[in-house]
Amino acid sequence: MIPEFSQLTENRALRQLFSYALIGVLTNLLGYALYLLLTYFWGAPKLTMTALYTVGAIIGFFTNRHYTFGHDGHIGAAGVRYLFVQLLGYLLNLSLLLLFVDWLGFAHQIVQAVAIIVVAILLFVLSRLFVFAPKQTKNEALRP
Repeated sequence: MIPEFSQLTENRALRQLFSYALIGVLTNLLGYALYLLLTYFWGAPKLTMTALYTVGAIIGFFTNRHYTFGHDGHIGAAGVRYLFVQLLGYLLNLSLLLLFVDWLGFAHQIVQAVAIIVVAILLFVLSRLFVFAPKQTKNEALRP
């Protein structure tokens, strides 16, 4: 029996979500530990987040492109889309820090931990649907 197209798509989405989560957990645990260490000695939560976000985005592009989404399209076009999506994620993260830390007085350690999760969800959806979206064949594009 041949699986339905929707079943294949769902299985692929679950595999991608698992791979994205695994890569994300590993890189974000390390990144968050570095965030706590650097802000403890250096302060400057937003500057620290900016530096670590940049490093994480670079690592994320190559690992997610290859391992999570198996993208074999043009690296330059995907790179431009990825930069745009990462900029959105960065601005969301920065906005959360500004709002909840600077204006509402929450601890930056807690806000950043929550921001990592919120931004990761946004980035997964946009990466899957926009950055590393698989090319559709003519037959797939014509399906109702």
